[in-house]
Amino acid sequence: MSIRVLIKDYPHRAIALATPTHALVLRHSSSSTENNGNNNASSTSLGSNGPSAARCMVEFSRVEEVDLSDYRGLHSVNVHGTLGLITVDNNVFLVVVNGASKVATVRPGETVQRIHSVGFFCLTSSSYDAMLNDEVNPYPTDTIDDEGYEMGFGGKKEQSPLEHPCLALKKILSSGTFYYSSDFDLTRRLQHRTTDAATVSIDSLDAGFLWNSYMIQPLVDFRSRLAPRDKEALDKSGILTSAIRGFALTITIPTSSAPIKSTGSGMPSSMTLISRLSCRRAGTRFNSRGIDDDGNVANYVESETIYWTPTGVCFSYVQVRGSVPIFWEQQSGLLPGQQKITITRSAEATQPAFDKHFENLEISYGAIHVVNLLSHEKPQEVELSQKYRSHIKSSPLNYGVDQNHREHELLKLTEYDFHAETRGPGGYEAASMIARWIQGSADSFGYYLSEEVDERARIQGEDRIIRRSMTILQQEGIFRTNCLDCLDRTNLVQTIISKMALEVFLSHKGLRANQDFWMRHSSMWADNGDALSRIYAGTGALKSSFTRHGKMSLAGALADARKSATRMYINNFADKGRQNTIDMLLGRLMGQVPVHLYDPVNDFVVAELQRRAAEYSETEMINILVGTFNLNGKTNGITADLSPWLCPDVDPSQQCPEIVAVGFQEIVELSPQQIMATDPDRRELWERAVKNTLNRNAEKHGREEYVLLRGGQLVGASLSVFVRGDCLKHIKNVEGSLKKTGMSGMAGNKGAVAIRIEYGNTSICLVTAHLAAGFSNYEERNRDYKTISHGLKFQRNRSIEDHDTVIWFGDFNYRIGLSNEKVQKLCHVGDLETLYENDQLNLQMVAGLTFPYYSEARITFPPTYKYDLNSDTYDTSEKARIPAWCDRVLRKGDNIRQIHYDAAPLRFSDHRPVYATFQVLVQRVDERKKDALKAELYSRRREVVGDTRAGVDNDDTDDEDLIGYESVEPGLPPASSDRRKWWLDNGLPAKARIQPPQEGYMPNPKRPSNPFTPSPEPDWVDVQRMGGRPEPPPARGSQRARTVDFNNPPQSNSQARKLIVPAFPTHSTQTSNFDGSRDALNDLRRSESSASTRSLPTRPGPGSFTSQPQSQRTGPQVLRKPAPPIPNKKPALLSKNSAQSVAQSQYRDDPAPRRSMAERRPVPNFMDDEGGAKPPLPPRTGTGLSAGGRNLLDDDVDEGAGLRGWEVLQPQGGR
Repeated sequence: MSIRVLIKDYPHRAIALATPTHALVLRHSSSSTENNGNNNASSTSLGSNGPSAARCMVEFSRVEEVDLSDYRGLHSVNVHGTLGLITVDNNVFLVVVNGASKVATVRPGETVQRIHSVGFFCLTSSSYDAMLNDEVNPYPTDTIDDEGYEMGFGGKKEQSPLEHPCLALKKILSSGTFYYSSDFDLTRRLQHRTTDAATVSIDSLDAGFLWNSYMIQPLVDFRSRLAPRDKEALDKSGILTSAIRGFALTITIPTSSAPIKSTGSGMPSSMTLISRLSCRRAGTRFNSRGIDDDGNVANYVESETIYWTPTGVCFSYVQVRGSVPIFWEQQSGLLPGQQKITITRSAEATQPAFDKHFENLEISYGAIHVVNLLSHEKPQEVELSQKYRSHIKSSPLNYGVDQNHREHELLKLTEYDFHAETRGPGGYEAASMIARWIQGSADSFGYYLSEEVDERARIQGEDRIIRRSMTILQQEGIFRTNCLDCLDRTNLVQTIISKMALEVFLSHKGLRANQDFWMRHSSMWADNGDALSRIYAGTGALKSSFTRHGKMSLAGALADARKSATRMYINNFADKGRQNTIDMLLGRLMGQVPVHLYDPVNDFVVAELQRRAAEYSETEMINILVGTFNLNGKTNGITADLSPWLCPDVDPSQQCPEIVAVGFQEIVELSPQQIMATDPDRRELWERAVKNTLNRNAEKHGREEYVLLRGGQLVGASLSVFVRGDCLKHIKNVEGSLKKTGMSGMAGNKGAVAIRIEYGNTSICLVTAHLAAGFSNYEERNRDYKTISHGLKFQRNRSIEDHDTVIWFGDFNYRIGLSNEKVQKLCHVGDLETLYENDQLNLQMVAGLTFPYYSEARITFPPTYKYDLNSDTYDTSEKARIPAWCDRVLRKGDNIRQIHYDAAPLRFSDHRPVYATFQVLVQRVDERKKDALKAELYSRRREVVGDTRAGVDNDDTDDEDLIGYESVEPGLPPASSDRRKWWLDNGLPAKARIQPPQEGYMPNPKRPSNPFTPSPEPDWVDVQRMGGRPEPPPARGSQRARTVDFNNPPQSNSQARKLIVPAFPTHSTQTSNFDGSRDALNDLRRSESSASTRSLPTRPGPGSFTSQPQSQRTGPQVLRKPAPPIPNKKPALLSKNSAQSVAQSQYRDDPAPRRSMAERRPVPNFMDDEGGAKPPLPPRTGTGLSAGGRNLLDDDVDEGAGLRGWEVLQPQGGR
């Protein structure tokens, strides 16, 4: 699909990628990096945690919904998609592929494109529009220099006065080492991807091989927020491109050279080689060595050889290479002796990363055979080999439960000194002798094989033949080859291993290939070695002449010498810059942050749709029956009555369930012929018998007939899913997958077959499995479960766990850990509880070692294995198998409830069939209602916030951050962020200017500095000037502060928050303090009044001051408000018997409040008009004042005169 690049310069720069149906529009938002022009703005308005991410608005819509009239095309060449966005020198660039050519066709409809040229379109400036993008080369760059760059890049044009900041990225991306595919997932091998995927989902790719993951991730995140239909449209548009680095090539095999002849068609077959270079520890030769703490190694490459024939046969074989997985470095140097190897960590510190690396390999590929090609003579390589050998011996992959003996060898090592073995007269041809050391693993690992088969299906009442691919065999192990650089020696040996695998495949078919076939194979691998060597070392591979032609010529030797000299120069003078470019591409430079994309309207609509899901969806309870039966290879039960198993006596509502899933194990007897080619005839016979049984039951209950939805088979294990005819309209996205388990791909028929469906909008995964046999092999069964759970994948990279409901059923082969005699005795007396307590599956699940988070219903039936044929007697043969519940059903999901769990009395096998019924709550979405609601929300939202599409005429302000904001309460501003503070809106300075509520008010110095800290203190206090009539104190029990005039009726004053300290009583006793404890002098205990006493001065102890009459005071004094007349009767609030004083006693032990300077400062401007004398300040406690000061504890008539003018601040009532 052609994609046009359109640019709009005014009023805001925007870029659109437009297809005939849809458009992706992006516009840079300057609010993330620019200030609002206010010089007084707070620095906290900007990001303070390093460089902030550039922000861009993005919109994906149909072409007719976007106004593209103001856009212009930058050049006439259409692009092939975008690799993502990257920020360079504070400018945001959109990276697009504008030159590519097809280099490989894996299978019909699966093409691979090589990238020849990329373009960088700046979202923030038009200065770079005419620099790189006019120099587009849409043709293949066949002339690539030894550094992997185009020769004479830029042509003969004059150099631009301004160097493009993305020039280095342009060179590396245009070097011809990057590949992409719009047809299939290029990051995964054939065995791990399905054949019926219509589009490539960008979020399901393997990030380890996705080289533009850093640049494309913002668009992937944006895609994840789209509605399902918009996601599908974006995937089909081909705008988002996934790129790998490495090598891809398809060679056509003419019919005359093809070992498998096509019958009738005359079409040629093809051979493809795809090498995927990992980006986890990417770099150049001397800058990237060894392993990192995450288990990633340098120069890690997965190479896959694929052979396809027109008859539908498809062969695939995978092997990997990678640096020695220990921590080591090597310095570059002009002389060979200067390139010393340094091991940087001890063995103990290296083992965890080493184990992590091989654990990941085992999960992905199975058993591992290491082929180490390092020299036995060079001291530095010998040291690496010794460390390598030691870590392999310590690897947990080599041991079972008992560390003293080897139960399994999942990790093998072959040390083969390549240089020593090829030093003789035979030359490099002697390298083929390595086959003697690795032939056993090559045979046991097997290979991936699929064949196209015809299946009959009834669609809309008509019988049709559907041709689809069926997996016959899977590869169960991997060769990991390495030398020092993993280039020249490694590529030659990998060529030999690939040839060995093809020979094994052809021998199983009884065929042989001719010399022309092998020459084409060798030439393809030679090209692969050159490409990988250019990436890592800067030149083509050494020994490629022998790899290509099968012999080493003088010209080839001279070419190797030239390459060695060139490598030395590049490694010493050019690799540092290349490494920096690679790190920039992968987003690993210091300070690099990905671009942030946002679509405020779409984000709001998606969230609102989720919130209002009840308006367009409904729930329904459906019934599911699953059955599992190990047939022991028998066929005499096909004509038997299967209704006790498939139509059990259950509740009437479950007599005819909507879905029936039937799993068989050992559907065929194990034989080499059955392993090599799955025969679907036996499965079809059983499917027909099951369908007839179900339809007879449906007719009996007046229900519609059942339809075979999909079936799958892996050697002896098969799964068939039947659906009632009236439920077909609710089912969609049906997929099948399988996973073979076990150490060997040639022995055993163990594995799993899975089928996923979506009933309405609820995803259901049905898995039937046949796990490893053997009484004591429960650990291997646990490993089989993990292999299936992690390795079985559907399209879009969905795993078993990525479903709402999961049901496992099959022959799990877990046994009962008791003797045969005891188990039979317990079975005879019906003590199932004791048997279950010793059941291996139960114990392993309780320990969390297998099937985590799965549940099993209570078992109410006796063990289902092993019976004598056609009998209810347990095994009486010579082997005398211990009875066990081998056949099980497990479930997981929040929407599933199990109703029945039982075994059926069918006796033609040594197993008893087991069935289980479930009720599942499914959700159905009315897509028309949802689309209508979505359109309504879009329209309404755009009316509220304005047209926020990426190309409209809006100002670049911080207001873009507020798009989509919903206030929690009318009038409240949006929450602050690292770029925007609501209290600094509209140009307000960072320093606040506070206006008092009325004249004469000032901020309360007792208020805490943090305005959000709860406090009884008022915000403002009234400061009155002297000369007016002082206000009397408020009543002590009032809820709000008010002034009281003893000569006039009381009047409310909402602003007054003062309380005059009452006079002291006349008697004198010992005192302690004022806060919550009894005042012995005044016989007073504080009540629960909200009035504060923190402004009271601390009273000195007895004898601190000498009594002095007020009339004899001299000197300037501060005039205070007079105290109110002292009543004859003590106020009730100060009574000892006050109930409030009892409650206040809980504060007796609280410390006294700390005094501030404000408490010791006279109230300003409290002077009368006549300039009278001021009363003195009360003295500080323990300040050592002279005896001339008044003693506050003296018993004279004018008690409290020293406190005149001192006031207590009382908070507003109810605070």
